[in-house]
Amino acid sequence: MPRMTGGDAIVDSLLRHGIDTVFGLPGVQMYGLFDAFARNANRIRVINARHEQTTAYMALGYACATGRPAVYAVVPGPGVLNTTAALSTAWSVNAPVLCLTGQVPSAQIGRLRGQLHELPDQLATLRSLVPHADRIEDPTEAPRKLARAFQEMTSGRMGPAALEIPLDQLPATADVTPCDPLAQHPHPTPDPDKITRLAEMMDAAKKPMIWIGGGAVDAGSSIRALAEKTGAPVVRFRSARGVLDDRHPLSLTVPAGFKLWPETDLLVAFGTRLDVPTARWGKMPAGIRIARIDIDPAEMRRLAVDLGIVANAADAARALTEAVRSHSDPARTAEIAQAKAEVHEEIQSVQPQMSFLDAIRDALPEDGILCDDMTQVGYVSWFGMPFYGPRTAVNSGFSGNLGAGFPTALGIKVAHPDRAVVAVTGDGGFLFGGSDLATAVRFGINLVTVVFNNGSYGNVLRDQRRLFDGRHSGAELSNPDFQSYAKAFGVRSWRVQDAIELRGALREALAANAPCLIEVMTDITKEVSPFHFISPTRG
Repeated sequence: MPRMTGGDAIVDSLLRHGIDTVFGLPGVQMYGLFDAFARNANRIRVINARHEQTTAYMALGYACATGRPAVYAVVPGPGVLNTTAALSTAWSVNAPVLCLTGQVPSAQIGRLRGQLHELPDQLATLRSLVPHADRIEDPTEAPRKLARAFQEMTSGRMGPAALEIPLDQLPATADVTPCDPLAQHPHPTPDPDKITRLAEMMDAAKKPMIWIGGGAVDAGSSIRALAEKTGAPVVRFRSARGVLDDRHPLSLTVPAGFKLWPETDLLVAFGTRLDVPTARWGKMPAGIRIARIDIDPAEMRRLAVDLGIVANAADAARALTEAVRSHSDPARTAEIAQAKAEVHEEIQSVQPQMSFLDAIRDALPEDGILCDDMTQVGYVSWFGMPFYGPRTAVNSGFSGNLGAGFPTALGIKVAHPDRAVVAVTGDGGFLFGGSDLATAVRFGINLVTVVFNNGSYGNVLRDQRRLFDGRHSGAELSNPDFQSYAKAFGVRSWRVQDAIELRGALREALAANAPCLIEVMTDITKEVSPFHFISPTRG
């Protein structure tokens, strides 16, 4: 058994699990870990940020863009609390993000004597946010508990985990037994009887619809085969964009799916909460039957349906494809094509956002990645921008984190340095973490960030005026000169007024292969609301 510090035991475990990058911000409780990072700098790199929230968002972006675990490390108390928006978002989008944080000295835990960065019960706080959280009490526990955390993050429904370690245990030494990665928990196989029942339901349905969510992000080929055999359209919202190439005739956006909804007689859902059709689309079609396939058994009680199958999306889709009969209905094919074509024309009214998205799509290569934020162009991208492959559209899911786009995109670009990555954000959200332009420059993270500047939290301002007789409060902003702001960090920048100028600036920025910022001047009073295409009941 080699003798190791607690910090060395953690680093050894991270390396055994394929981690070569950690996003972090050091502090006194974490000195022992960051010293271990420094002594292993040839094997593991640390990308430090200017705010703890950015470390977690970068890990989130890395995990979302790759499907592989990502790790961040911050001090306890206020440090880890600064990361909880990103950590909880990792739960909402099924991202395997590991939070490593410190703790007060072992002898002081739970005594509430006001140690530096102490929380009343930090572990309980972490356990309320992530499916798996634990404490490493001693260096000898580090390998096993790290391996267990990775096992939990990557088994079944993927998600985040957290580990805390007292500050005195990081420099402490012990005889440590390393632990190689543990096998994933076996995921449930599709119940053959239920697959047969669902196949019969699909064979009998006249107008079935397939709905996919983030839980189906790696099941694209299986979903496509099922759709092509049955002729059923595949509808997706935020997290499943690109799972089925938008150029495929059966790949539909939410508003196109809504056109077909009134006559849908069977909805087959893979890896999704089904929030849009069950909560945003109003009255359910008469006689519709709903089947869900999800790897998380708890989903079957969260939304009860006619038939629930606990299984991996790809496995279930393959089994179902083998069980269903081939179906060809030219009239149905024409209906789907018509819905798709009509929506393509109708969404052109959402201006100027659609023109901006067209410019971004034109400038991005096919495998380019867009990371959106809670801003007008971001919302419209959910239905208005085509994506051609999985994990090319990254977002904060139902968490809806304002300010997440830019720091999350930094992590995406770290994961894919040779692919084009564009962050779309607003002037309000960007300044939640704009100081990490410094991080982009320091580490050569060649992200292109597009900031839409309308001088406000635009959606809030528009809603307040609409809902409260023109009154508004707290939604208008005073911004810096974003061109000077970018220049201060050594970042190339452009200011543009329209989609034509944006297209040109994007091409220059992507060719520059450097951190770049493009500011787009907009006016919220002239931006068409996109929400009736997402939530018709909202109006």
